[in-house]
Amino acid sequence: MKMKTLASALCAALGALAMQTAGAAEAISDGVVKVGVMTDMSGPYSALAGQGSVLAARMAIEDIGGKLLGKPVELIYTDHLNKPDVAASKAREWFDSDKVDMIADLVTSSVGLAVQQVAKDKNRITMNSGAASAALTNKNCSPTGVHWVYDTFALANGTGNAMVKEGNDTWYFVTADYAFGHALEGDVSSVVKAGGGKVLGAVRHPLAASDFSSFLISAQSSGAKAIGLANAGTDLTNAIKQAREFGINKKQKLASLLMFVTDVHSLGLDMAQGLYLTEGFYWDLDDETRAWSKRFFLRHKKMPTMVQAGVYSSMMHYFKAIKAAGTDEAPAVMAKMRELPVKDFFAKNGKLRADGRMVHDMYLMQVKAPAESKYPWDYYNVRRVIPADEAFAPLGKSECPLLKK
Repeated sequence: MKMKTLASALCAALGALAMQTAGAAEAISDGVVKVGVMTDMSGPYSALAGQGSVLAARMAIEDIGGKLLGKPVELIYTDHLNKPDVAASKAREWFDSDKVDMIADLVTSSVGLAVQQVAKDKNRITMNSGAASAALTNKNCSPTGVHWVYDTFALANGTGNAMVKEGNDTWYFVTADYAFGHALEGDVSSVVKAGGGKVLGAVRHPLAASDFSSFLISAQSSGAKAIGLANAGTDLTNAIKQAREFGINKKQKLASLLMFVTDVHSLGLDMAQGLYLTEGFYWDLDDETRAWSKRFFLRHKKMPTMVQAGVYSSMMHYFKAIKAAGTDEAPAVMAKMRELPVKDFFAKNGKLRADGRMVHDMYLMQVKAPAESKYPWDYYNVRRVIPADEAFAPLGKSECPLLKK
């Protein structure tokens, strides 16, 4: 009788274990957590994102031990060529054929907006670190879309606001002719006008332009006190180099509205000194940022940009949410990501809002003069910490349809 009882108990225990194992398998779709990095690997944004973003994602997977809920975590990546149609097509392929659960980085606003819409239709998650358009969490917000690092509102509120307060009350814009440039020009224009200033005009240039002479001559002839460079990557650095050659900076101020530490490195302090910029992250802020950044540097040979650090931070938050939710099913993971605070080397007081915007402190920086720099990559003076609730647009002004009015 005792043997029968023992056998029954053993069978019950084995049955319960089998059910738990089956439950764990079902909790992770297709038996694997598959994440993708979609980025610019060969164009104007490849230095600020590109292979560095892929490395950041790989580091996040390594730091969780390569598994979640007992299942492997896999990484795939691609070059979207800064083309929204290419990116959207690849996203559909990833979701439908490759069973990708989440796509990260998405540098380039037109790409970010296109892929976020595909992910919304497929009930998959996007963790956007590279795109800037505030529309991602405003009128184009998505229940599965996350915007992690910065946006055009925060950039305008930082660099634009600081320069207006310094007396630069007339502006002319040299703008990248796609969603990001238009959004940045619009948000900075609002800040200029709110500060009592005037916008005297704007000129648009194609992505990955090489000759900015005609655009800069238009800006110079406007007589504006500030020339707002509403572009990024090599477009920004080329514009700054040519503006210096024309001597524009002697009579007019250049406003670098989206600049990265890699841009400063490329330009050199002689050329970049004195420029204001707004950052969501800087490698040399404190012991935590330095520790992670030095790990990154050993493998990439460059210090991380805010996009690359944001890819790591956003992925780690996504992984924590899967663990907390007990599944990689998108709605459950999104709920946990909104519930869990963001507290890491990237953001000390971050929080994911209902509109998908991760709010955190931003930093108004000014590029150091060569004599101020004490060691390699020592490029910034922190002029102001912009609190999270001030840095990003308030929910009360949002057009996001997810919000209850």
